[in-house]
Amino acid sequence: MRKKTFAAAALLAAATLTLSACAGDDSGDSGSSPVAVVSEDSSQQAVTVLDQPFTKPDLVLTDTQGKPYDLRKETAGRPTLVYFGYTHCPDVCPLTMNNIAVAKKQLSEADQDALRVVFVTTDPDRDTPAALGAWLKGIDSQVVGLTGDFATVQTAARSLGISIEPPHKDKNGKIVSTHGTQVIAFSPKNDGGYLLYGEDATVDDYTKDLPRIVKGQNP
Repeated sequence: MRKKTFAAAALLAAATLTLSACAGDDSGDSGSSPVAVVSEDSSQQAVTVLDQPFTKPDLVLTDTQGKPYDLRKETAGRPTLVYFGYTHCPDVCPLTMNNIAVAKKQLSEADQDALRVVFVTTDPDRDTPAALGAWLKGIDSQVVGLTGDFATVQTAARSLGISIEPPHKDKNGKIVSTHGTQVIAFSPKNDGGYLLYGEDATVDDYTKDLPRIVKGQNP
C-alpha cells in the first residue's frame, strides 16, 4: 500500500501554505495537489498515516432531511470518512465520492451499515438540504450530506488541516468553491482521524483499505 507516516501538527502547518481548488476546467493547475503537502513526492502517496491523529470536529450542521446532525454524537464509535466539497464541482468531488461508493459496495452488508461517509458542503448557499440529498442519491443514498453556516464549516475543516474559501465567481462568471480535497478516516476505536487520503486515491486504494478502517486498523 502506498502510504506515508506524518505528524498531524505538520499537516496543519502545511495547510496554511497550500490550497487546492475544485473549480472547473479553466482553473489551471490549482487543483492538482492536496492542501497538506507532506513531501516532494506526496502525489505518489494514496494515504498518509498520522502519528498524532486529528480530533473529530465538534460540528453540528443540517442533514439532507433538514434535521440537526451532531457529527461527534452520530458517528461516535463508528468508522467514519469525512470529505469537504460541493455538488457543482465538475471533477474532483464527484470522482472522490464515486470512488468511495464503489469501494464501499465491496464490503459486507454489516460493514457497509457500520461505515459512515460524511460529505460536508463548502457551498452551503447553493447546496440546500434538498439539493445535497438529490446529488448524493445518485452516488450513494447512505452518504450523510451536511450543510449550514459557511464559517462553521470552514472552522471545522481547518481543524483537520483542510483550507476552504468562500464560494466566488471565476473569470468566466461561474461560482466556484476552492477547497482542500482530502478524505479523513476516523477510527471506531477512539474516533481519532489517523488516515488522510489525497485526491489521487483510487477505487483500488479504498477497496483495499476500507475493511481495515472498519475494524479500526491502519492500512
